[in-house]
Amino acid sequence: MPDDRPVALDEYPVHQVPLSMKHVATGDRNAYDRCIFHVFDHQGRALLVLGLGVYPNVGVIDAYATLRVGDTLHAVRASDALDDDERMRLSVGPLRIQVERPLRNFVLSCAADPDDPDGLSYEITWSADFPALWEPHHLQRRGARLTLEGRRFVQAGRCDGWIKVAGQETRLSGDGWTGTRDRSWGTRPLPGEEGGRLAEEHRTEGFHWLWCPVRFDDRFLMVVTQEDADGYRTLNDATLVRAGRRDRQLGWPRAEIAYRSGTRHPERATVHLGDPRKPLELGVEILASSPLAVGAGYPPAEDWQHGTWQGRGWTDRRAYDLSDPAALGLAAYGVTDHAARFTLDGRTGYGIFEHGSFGRHDPSGFTGFDSVAP
Repeated sequence: MPDDRPVALDEYPVHQVPLSMKHVATGDRNAYDRCIFHVFDHQGRALLVLGLGVYPNVGVIDAYATLRVGDTLHAVRASDALDDDERMRLSVGPLRIQVERPLRNFVLSCAADPDDPDGLSYEITWSADFPALWEPHHLQRRGARLTLEGRRFVQAGRCDGWIKVAGQETRLSGDGWTGTRDRSWGTRPLPGEEGGRLAEEHRTEGFHWLWCPVRFDDRFLMVVTQEDADGYRTLNDATLVRAGRRDRQLGWPRAEIAYRSGTRHPERATVHLGDPRKPLELGVEILASSPLAVGAGYPPAEDWQHGTWQGRGWTDRRAYDLSDPAALGLAAYGVTDHAARFTLDGRTGYGIFEHGSFGRHDPSGFTGFDSVAP
């Protein structure tokens, strides 16, 4: 029997190109479609990061969840063969994301491990407080080759439900917890990508990244920047969303980050926003940190990365000690998500201060990959 048959999604008028919904409109092995959710309390006691991704040209679907409590990072990861007939079922192993109402309500769940009653499990209702906001179209090239093209939107809301780990159950309430999320799709490098001559001749000297979705009671703010070693900006946006009003663009965000001595770990920051007629300052206080290279499958993780074939029905649970220098050394070369308290124009809000700074960055005074704050 031929395996190229119509799939269930082909019944719906959602096609963008003259192909079955089984196929994406590129043969690039790095094609992806995934999401990330953040759930965290306002005191910095817990930070849950979870996501799910589909990699159609390598036939993989995978998901992860990491919970930081104290210096312990509890992780659950799962991977399987992609089933084209069940593309709308966002579930891998014990991890599931259920879309109750698109762009509004989601149920995030991780089933308990019957062999490890102290392991991580949760069931959380994630509800949007603001409409989803497009981020800038994201392009990266290495020489003449397009290495990343992504379309993303971001959103913030509140969370209710429960989290269980190490014999303790924590109840989530809408007034004491915040949720953010990001949806993206396109192409981005998967492990095993061959760089060839362009990679050899266009080595990365430095990379500086900032991604900040912030939820206030009556408004949502999104800030994103990406800079090269010399400070040249390849991604830039700062947008304020308020009910019943047109979105306000806040110019060219400029961040002043106070790093922990001897590291590139941010402890606080001020992000300057707005046009010259009314400048604004976004204050940032870090509450809790979760390095995406530890447990969550982002590069340069060595034990598991997104889109890699692990076989059918693979599930892995483990705990990482973030006070272990080995874990921190790995995390230093990946992006870290920081739950943070923000202040803006007399208001207090909560969100994610996602940051990564590697190699040379002239505006920060970093001279190379071994350069750190004094």
